[in-house]
Amino acid sequence: MPALPAPGAGQVNEVWWISVIKALVIINLLMLTFAYMTWVERKVLARMQLRYGPNRAGPFGLLQPIADLVKLIRKESFFPASAVDILYIGAPVLSAFTALAVFSVIPFGPGWEVNGWTINGEVVNVPISLVLIFALSSLGIYGFIVGGWASDSKYALLGSMRTCAQMVSYEVSLTFAVLGVVIMGQSLSLVDIVHKQAETFWFFGPQFVGLLIFFIAGVAETNRPPFDLPEAETELVAGYHTEYSGMRFGLFQMGEYVNMITLSALAVTLFFGGWYGPYAPLGPLWFLLKLAVILFVFMWLRATLPRLRYDQLMRLGWKMLLPLATINAVVTAALVVAL
Repeated sequence: MPALPAPGAGQVNEVWWISVIKALVIINLLMLTFAYMTWVERKVLARMQLRYGPNRAGPFGLLQPIADLVKLIRKESFFPASAVDILYIGAPVLSAFTALAVFSVIPFGPGWEVNGWTINGEVVNVPISLVLIFALSSLGIYGFIVGGWASDSKYALLGSMRTCAQMVSYEVSLTFAVLGVVIMGQSLSLVDIVHKQAETFWFFGPQFVGLLIFFIAGVAETNRPPFDLPEAETELVAGYHTEYSGMRFGLFQMGEYVNMITLSALAVTLFFGGWYGPYAPLGPLWFLLKLAVILFVFMWLRATLPRLRYDQLMRLGWKMLLPLATINAVVTAALVVAL
């Protein structure tokens, strides 16, 4: 096994134009992944429900995401006459922008030297990358809240109110669940946490309770089933994006799926060793394999679990997850100090 770099070591500053190119490549890869995640999810759900799924647009339905994009582009983008124009238009843009921006600090590889040029394994490495992730995620919540309020629709307003309560509630548990990893990794830098796991062990073992809380809270943060109450079709038509159509609706959908991808990548980084694998230094390939497994679990949950009632949602967040996350952080701190 090759020698592991010390935390923070090997992070040579790359030239600015390499960072720009890398950011553009990652953004386009994220958008492509989002597009084909919709195809994969529909195929997985279809197989679990003994259906075919998309099978008309191209071989095996592989062109279905492109057909959906063309439909969204051509669809009339209307909005209510009484909507607050600037906020109504800006809300989906804010949600999509923050979702893409969060991925900028996720490390996906150890870094490389290509023809004498240094290419780091992330768009930007900051010492407080975890704080930056939670800050940007908090800003993204405003897109969902403001979009529902600015639509001037009772269904959209109820959806945005649910979004506000749900995301704020579960964001607390999500943050507390990460504290155990921060204490064990002794850093807020995701790169340093990955190196720490490579030097010792992956944190999913000693932080299994934290991982469980992190995943449940993460599902709620991304409005995925069984926590999809902000857009419950049987109650609120489509929730906060009821009055959206065309590419504005598409931006909300992109924000939701990219948030799911980013949260899965964060789970890989914090609990499963990031780009390190059990053998063979494959770097990003290990990262993508772990990411695919966690994304499959998201789809599995959608096909398996029914939607919770709203009182069950709040009770789970405040009376179960938050106390458990607090106890986990306190016990981890005590053990780290004692050992």
